[in-house]
Amino acid sequence: MAEKVRNIVVEELMRTPVEMQRVELVERKGIGHPDSIADGIAEAVSRALSREYVKRYGIILHHNTDQVEVVGGKAYPRFGGGEVIKPIYILLSGRAVEIVDRELFPVHEVAIKAAREYLRKAVRHLDLENHVIIDSRIGQGSVDLVGVFNKAKETPIPLANDTSFGVGYAPLSETERIVYETERLLNSDEFKRKYPAVGEDIKVMGLRKGDEIDITIAAAMVDSEVADPDEYMAVKEAIYEAAKGVAEAHTERKVNIYVNTADDPEKGIYYITVTGTSAEAGDDGSVGRGNRVNGLITPNRHMSMEAAAGKNPVSHVGKIYNLLSMLIASDIAEQVEGVEEVYVRILSQIGKPIDEPLVASVQIIPKKGYGLETIQKPAYEIADAWLADITKIQKMILDDQLNVF
Repeated sequence: MAEKVRNIVVEELMRTPVEMQRVELVERKGIGHPDSIADGIAEAVSRALSREYVKRYGIILHHNTDQVEVVGGKAYPRFGGGEVIKPIYILLSGRAVEIVDRELFPVHEVAIKAAREYLRKAVRHLDLENHVIIDSRIGQGSVDLVGVFNKAKETPIPLANDTSFGVGYAPLSETERIVYETERLLNSDEFKRKYPAVGEDIKVMGLRKGDEIDITIAAAMVDSEVADPDEYMAVKEAIYEAAKGVAEAHTERKVNIYVNTADDPEKGIYYITVTGTSAEAGDDGSVGRGNRVNGLITPNRHMSMEAAAGKNPVSHVGKIYNLLSMLIASDIAEQVEGVEEVYVRILSQIGKPIDEPLVASVQIIPKKGYGLETIQKPAYEIADAWLADITKIQKMILDDQLNVF
């Protein structure tokens, strides 16, 4: 069989590298942010359905659970412990195969269980019995397994179910790395053991102006873990010191760190919550409004507006191509000498094999002293190898080797 010749274009990109631009903005929404909760639940439901389909039928059946809405509740937090008086409402929507060979598959049971398990891990102080209502309105579909298997034999490489594109880039800038690692540290198990008062709703915003970086952190505190304003301020100082350590590990630039800047002690205003997430107090969340698949929101970079979380890992290019673009870009940046920055954009065409995109665009800013002629071939080969092995993405997703927000 002749080797496939794919539509891969490698070219030089004429633009100022991000680290040399005067102003850079970077944001990360932590796992307890309402938008991240929506993303996390959508993806948890998709992975749970995928695993159950494989367990029962040996194949992942069609589904997309990328429609999750988090409707904020109402709470009265206070030092020492407050209360949630109106629960958070979470709506699971989308589509999934529920009838298989005229037998019922428990879509709603699997979905609700996955959502609850995700929330139990993601938001530690959320009482699943009293603080949240989970409602599944996932639409149903039906399949004939014989038809599904026959189609899989005929087309072992899935066909794209949409005309869409994915975007990735590498490497991360200093500011991007600081923003990402700061939230990861503050939401790590180790940090929570030391400072249980720090909730999971943590947003980190980075601004670099020239060689000076401002890091603004909004961290919801759990009221039952802080007895009074003095304890609150002590935890706030710990957050500052932790963020400072992250910054010092990644840059020699001057870094200014600000924590919970809306606090006003004279008026008794502090960022305290009952559960550790602002979703308890009217803040809503939706899939796709948060981090891109590399965990960041980066207006200085190429980005896709696609909501990757919850889309099926078999044929939905809105998920697969965003992850694939990120992996290709990372490998090129790490393995090819002379790459300053690399941007990857992959466009599908509905109904065509996902390993044969309409185009895979690789744009490279070479380092000083390097030309495209030495970079082009190895970059092409990396992109081609990933496309040839594209079904690996599905396995990586189900093995929890890849995150999507």
